[in-house]
Amino acid sequence: MSIGELAKATGTKVVTVRYYEKIGLLPEPPRTSGNYRAYSAAHRERLHFIRRCRDLGFTLEQIRELLDLSGKTDRDCAAVDRLALDHLVEIERKIADLKKLEMELRRLSACCQGGRIGDCRIIEALSAP
Repeated sequence: MSIGELAKATGTKVVTVRYYEKIGLLPEPPRTSGNYRAYSAAHRERLHFIRRCRDLGFTLEQIRELLDLSGKTDRDCAAVDRLALDHLVEIERKIADLKKLEMELRRLSACCQGGRIGDCRIIEALSAP
């Protein structure tokens, strides 16, 4: 398939496909006689995996490690478990931060009595060091 077909099949932008190739997450495909990239089903599956990991918030370096580990099917899965648990801890921290942010924005919004922006308590609170 062409790069455009691969991008469409995986919901990825063409420029992102090229970037993943450049940084080595996606292997470069063979070229056609016309020098076009010719992607296989394996490229599509790998790109789906990368996209899913990105959607779940994994970093590119974590994805690189997961891809490396996925090729070692006879190995113990402790390294994969560690990566997942490390990521879970980070996600839980972000959720806690978002909950604090939610509470603060609710508090600030409750203080709003309308009026002019120059007197806005939300802007004032956000401007404080």
